[in-house]
Amino acid sequence: MISNQILQNTIEGLKAITRIDLGIVDTDGHVLATTFQSPNHFEGAISAFVDSPADSQEVQGYQFFKVFDDQQLEYILIANGASEDVYMVGKIAAFQIQNLLVAYKERFDRDNFIKNLLLDNLLLVDVYNRAKKLHIEAEIQRIVMIVAAENDKDSNNLEKVRSLFWSKSKDFVTAVDEKNIIVVKELMDEEGYEDVDRAARMILDSFETEGMKIHISYGTIVNEIKEVSRSYKEAQMAMDVGRIFFSERDIIAYSALGIGRLIYQLPIPLCKMFIKEIFDGKSPDDFDEETLTTINKFFENSLNVSETSRQLYIHRNTLVYRLDKLQKSTGLDLRIFEDAITFKIALMVVKYMKYKEEYEF
Repeated sequence: MISNQILQNTIEGLKAITRIDLGIVDTDGHVLATTFQSPNHFEGAISAFVDSPADSQEVQGYQFFKVFDDQQLEYILIANGASEDVYMVGKIAAFQIQNLLVAYKERFDRDNFIKNLLLDNLLLVDVYNRAKKLHIEAEIQRIVMIVAAENDKDSNNLEKVRSLFWSKSKDFVTAVDEKNIIVVKELMDEEGYEDVDRAARMILDSFETEGMKIHISYGTIVNEIKEVSRSYKEAQMAMDVGRIFFSERDIIAYSALGIGRLIYQLPIPLCKMFIKEIFDGKSPDDFDEETLTTINKFFENSLNVSETSRQLYIHRNTLVYRLDKLQKSTGLDLRIFEDAITFKIALMVVKYMKYKEEYEF
């Protein structure tokens, strides 16, 4: 179904060209869009026109036209005037609305196809048959991007993203849940991940200009339509892993998840066993703020004692004392590479466990 705003914009555009007032009502006589004040007697006239076999009719100085959607009467278009010119403009307007119905129905069908494709709800043979029927090319480069607002998804966010890709009819913008917007972007043969990143940056900048905070993730480039769901699943994982381990990043690619991808796929019982082994039943959350700051800064500076103490504005011996104290409580000396790796992974595992508890339990 076409939105009333689209109908209003259409007839206002036609009036600007023809200077003839137009109105659109449903089969019950409710006004959906108009450029003039509807007379009170229209309700009875519309009811009679709906029941008549005529496709067009002049009623008290107005031209009535029926607009069908696959043999089903959808709208009544009203043109203000009884002249031949008004009749011709009315026929053109009715034809335009009819074409809009066809276009929006095709977009609806395509949108449903893309949603089912993303969710793996189609048999392989159905994927190619429906793609052919909907004139969607099967063997071409595509990638899936997910756009997630920090707050609940605004009802206008979907249209905001769609407007950015409006000129590229082969790109699809849809939503399969209440939180995320999905872009299935088509790529030319010479385009790659740098172009995808630029497209993500364009979306990000567009929302930031309106003071909105969003995060964007994307999967890997696929070459066939049947693989689009895989790229979508990768983008989903990238979004989750980004939230856990890379919260400072606004754009995250599946190919840049590093060790976070491995940890994300670990079963929780195994994670708990690992943490118990490393921290002997304790948790990094038990460390005070000073210790956590010291640990994070030490890792940021690649285990460099001098640079870490300089950035923390403390004496080198103070930092050594803190590291010695941490070694006594955990049995891990962060100055030793193997212990540092173990500790870093343990911190990431704890983050992952906390995320799972918050979002899934």
